Amino acid sequence: MNPVALITGGSRGIGFGIAKKLAEAGYDLGINGVRPESDAKTNLEELRSLGSNVIYLQGNIAERKDRDSIVTGLKENFGKINVLVNNAGVAPRNRCDVLEVTEEDYDHLMNINEKGTFFLTQAISKWMLELKENNPEANLSIINITSVSAELASPKRAAYCMSKASLSMLSKTMAVRLAPHGIAVYEIRPGFVDTDMIEKVRETYLNLVQTGATLEPRIGKPEDIGKVVATLVKGELPYTTGQIINVDGGLTIGRM
Repeated sequence: MNPVALITGGSRGIGFGIAKKLAEAGYDLGINGVRPESDAKTNLEELRSLGSNVIYLQGNIAERKDRDSIVTGLKENFGKINVLVNNAGVAPRNRCDVLEVTEEDYDHLMNINEKGTFFLTQAISKWMLELKENNPEANLSIINITSVSAELASPKRAAYCMSKASLSMLSKTMAVRLAPHGIAVYEIRPGFVDTDMIEKVRETYLNLVQTGATLEPRIGKPEDIGKVVATLVKGELPYTTGQIINVDGGLTIGRM
């Protein structure tokens, strides 16, 4: 039987780039998204054309009932999980000064980016521990897609940066908790990646790249993140649980 991966926010953007690389690596996929399945049909069919058994698990991870439905769908369709990729997230509804952030916008972002991811990870981790108990040789891992914004402060995206910093600590605490059971946890921090999330600031990011903000003179692609995830889940970077991997073209390297 093929290994199984759940990718939140997996029907578009970085999540879809990850999904394609895991499909190529022989994984069956649970793809979570908030859009109706019909809106994701083209991308889901592309994944299936790569030989993957794909199910779509519609739901907002900020909602407990939707998280429960996602886990139930995986159990009913596959009966197991090998990899959880926490990729779902939203950008600020309003880019504004940190002193002007409203409680409503803060809650909207944090409920998805931080709270929903935390409790989905908790539920999947408990299931993974059960799977490990029954099959100690199972290759299980959790990968959190955060951002360079977990480290780089942006006063106009304060809540977003805070949510990613929180997920960075989730990666560390889960790595400590799950390591004794042979379950690895990783954090990947993308830099500028060309997705629909950056549409409003794409020209700004492109200009930053062209003026030397990154060492590699290009903006990232979703497939760049997917290749790193595929490497991790194959176990090709052993003895590395809890580590942060920056996939940012050198954006965060300090220079003089």
